Amino acid sequence: MTSPTEISVARLARLIGTPEAPAIIDICIDEDFAADPRLVPGSQRRDFRKVDSWASDYLNRSVVVVCHKGKKLSQGVVAYLRHEGIASESLEGGVVAWREQGQELVKIDKLPPRDAKGRTVWVTRQRPKVDRIACPWLIKRFVDPSAVFLFVAPSEVTAVGERFNAVPFDIDDVFWSHRGETCTFDTMLTEFGLTSPALQHLARIVRGADTARLDLAPEAAGLLAASLGYSRMYKDDIAQLDAAMMMYDAYYRWCRDASDESHNWPTTGKKTSI
Repeated sequence: MTSPTEISVARLARLIGTPEAPAIIDICIDEDFAADPRLVPGSQRRDFRKVDSWASDYLNRSVVVVCHKGKKLSQGVVAYLRHEGIASESLEGGVVAWREQGQELVKIDKLPPRDAKGRTVWVTRQRPKVDRIACPWLIKRFVDPSAVFLFVAPSEVTAVGERFNAVPFDIDDVFWSHRGETCTFDTMLTEFGLTSPALQHLARIVRGADTARLDLAPEAAGLLAASLGYSRMYKDDIAQLDAAMMMYDAYYRWCRDASDESHNWPTTGKKTSI
């Protein structure tokens, strides 16, 4: 039975990828992590021995702590965080249970280095439409919730990346870009090892909208229309990204939970009065 300070694998899996997801802290020791260098989606690695120095980063946030088997390390860190007034739980069974139950794990071998605040930094062309919103959504929800995105003039993406240690994406001749008939969103799913049916379904929709192949998914035309609408509504690219996050949240939840559900207006054939 899950204790009051634990969260089950199933419950955490339902929260990941949604706006309600907690901050997830991986405190596995280096030897355990080296044996399988993947993270529960959205995790950030921290040293449990220095919890007193980083605990305050999580004030006013809910936290899930992940260690190898959900025992002494995560239990101790959770107790420390709770002492500091931070709502915290440990993952029941740790990363071992997570893996045994077939949940997704993020490969980090291609993850960009983090800045002084522990954030990955990315740069792309300004005035985003589809891929340049979909990819930040994916990163923020499944890879690095604190990631920084820089939108600059197309001619300056490479130079800005070099000067500000930012990784270019969705431009020609870089690692994080289109490959053949797939788009950058597909590339990120592949490189991060994200294979869930919901994300793969969403990838078809994004690919169809981003590459003018609306036949790939019936929903692609709607995503394209909404994306173009957002680009007209917002002059500021960051404001557009912030607003469109909810749209991708909705598409993801539809792909995960409701793609087989239909809707119609039920009528009885009888006249009704107002």
